[in-house]
Amino acid sequence: MEDPAVAVQDEIDAAILRVLRGDGRISNADLAQRVGLSPSACLRRLRLLERSGVIRGYTALIEEAEGSGRLVVLTQITLDRQTEEYLVRFEAAVRRCPEVRDCYLMTGLSDYLMRIEVTDAGDYERLHKEVLSRLPGVARIQSSFAIRTVVGLR
Repeated sequence: MEDPAVAVQDEIDAAILRVLRGDGRISNADLAQRVGLSPSACLRRLRLLERSGVIRGYTALIEEAEGSGRLVVLTQITLDRQTEEYLVRFEAAVRRCPEVRDCYLMTGLSDYLMRIEVTDAGDYERLHKEVLSRLPGVARIQSSFAIRTVVGLR
């Protein structure tokens, strides 16, 4: 796969990406019109962006219904050490945890920031005791419970 920064050739490619971020299901004809290309030229550019890895896939964002019972917990993890071995072991273990929806390697005071979804505080307590505190290399866990989503994925 090419370097994605190299694959975006110009402002038209950047415009295609902006439109797709807002509507990944837009028809090629509508996309072409929005970025000022013919449908065939637009499709050719779209396929190049996909083949180069700039566009890695398409997904559906599912809105949780109010009162769905899902509790979002933002958790910061600090490791004992930041060696490659510690990072690799921790990341492999986190990938096996279905409650972890997102996990980011961070700069700053903590090493990782995770977005976790559980059914309730008791479920998070179980996850904290049985999973998070047993992840390889964990020195400190700091968690915050989300009250509500103000801006989410678009």
